[in-house]
Amino acid sequence: MADFVDNVILHIKAGDGGHGCASIHREKFKPLGGPDGGNGGRGGDVILEVDPNTATLLEYHHRPHRRAANGKQGMGSNRDGATGETVVLPVPNGTVVKDARTGEVLVDLVGAGTRYVAAQGGFGGLGNAALANARRKAPGFALLGEPGDEAEIMLELKTVADVALVGFPNAGKSSLVAALSAARPKIADYPFTTLIPNLGVVTAGETVFTVADVPGLIPGASEGKGLGHEFLRHVERCSTIVHVLDCATLDPGRDPLSDFDVIEAELEAYGSLQDRPRMVVLNKVDVPDGRDLADIVRPMLEERGLRVFEISAASHEGLTPLSYAMGEMVARARAEAPVEEPTRLVIRPRQLGETGFAVKRVDENTFQVTGEKPERWIRQTDFTNDEAVGYLADRLERLGVEEALVEAGAQVGAEVVIGPMEGGYVFDWQPSQGTQTRMAGPRGTDSRLA
Repeated sequence: MADFVDNVILHIKAGDGGHGCASIHREKFKPLGGPDGGNGGRGGDVILEVDPNTATLLEYHHRPHRRAANGKQGMGSNRDGATGETVVLPVPNGTVVKDARTGEVLVDLVGAGTRYVAAQGGFGGLGNAALANARRKAPGFALLGEPGDEAEIMLELKTVADVALVGFPNAGKSSLVAALSAARPKIADYPFTTLIPNLGVVTAGETVFTVADVPGLIPGASEGKGLGHEFLRHVERCSTIVHVLDCATLDPGRDPLSDFDVIEAELEAYGSLQDRPRMVVLNKVDVPDGRDLADIVRPMLEERGLRVFEISAASHEGLTPLSYAMGEMVARARAEAPVEEPTRLVIRPRQLGETGFAVKRVDENTFQVTGEKPERWIRQTDFTNDEAVGYLADRLERLGVEEALVEAGAQVGAEVVIGPMEGGYVFDWQPSQGTQTRMAGPRGTDSRLA
């Protein structure tokens, strides 16, 4: 069973808004005390929040469907419905949120406490008390609650660590993490033991930092060979890179220098990693041939300007100076890094002209009206109530939809669709002086209004 999940598809549904209430106040000696229907409650949101205590997306792997509570319906005596409970989903630091269908990056969640409203709850409908005015003193209808957002998102975790240990499979990276920290990764004497990143916390003097044992890389990893892309993306957020080179490999054609060049080529091909400070660890010097080989290649690596350490993860030789050198490199990288600002989300409404809607001629006798206001008003309307439909018609006329239809060339009896062509609401349009209008739900249901 998986114990580390860094990529998951999440199906989310925000709560629907509660319906408004149509009620007339009645008491002794005051049988018609006026409208007193309360508003519906707002639906709950689905929110993603960075939690420092969450390190994996495993919970969403097992339960990929999450839903917030609906708002409650309004009641008489001016009592508003309760707001639906919001669902807050904890995610690890460094979680990238994408649209699962298009792959578009929606937000990159970095920093403890950063929040992102992944699905917004629907607004509650107004009760008849809120709809009353001098012209309509006792409305016999209320507005419906709006449906909450529904989305399918992909959560992708890029492991946030200070140091990335990179190298060929079986180079001893997992053993090094276990020797430096309290982490206990799976260790075995065969390649690709590590299929998921292992994180360890290391203390070196006053510096405390995290080390990520990135699963072994192979030639072609930057092109996706093996699990290359899955592995390399965990290196992206690490501030420093440590090459772990196997000085006791028995594979023909391999040696520490060629291993180093291969891994560097893959990191360069992947991109965005060239500026990370590096150091080299020559591992397995407890093996006689390994120490001899380390003595040979060390000067060659130092000539390239690299800091080199000879260690044995098995016998713990050389680990103390290595941990302090890592700590120095991490402290320097932290000091040079720009101040991390919390994620800020700016929601910009779609612009469809100053009127907030647009009219499009689909064919000779069909017109489409799109826009936030008319589409929202459609969702709020109870089409079984003639008075509610009349209220909708008044709102659309005040917004200027009727005038825009005339300018677009609409004739008496033209078919007008509000919203998407498939699933939108359709009516047979008449100017305001007309005697009959047909308004319908999503193509097929209709009601005739005098």
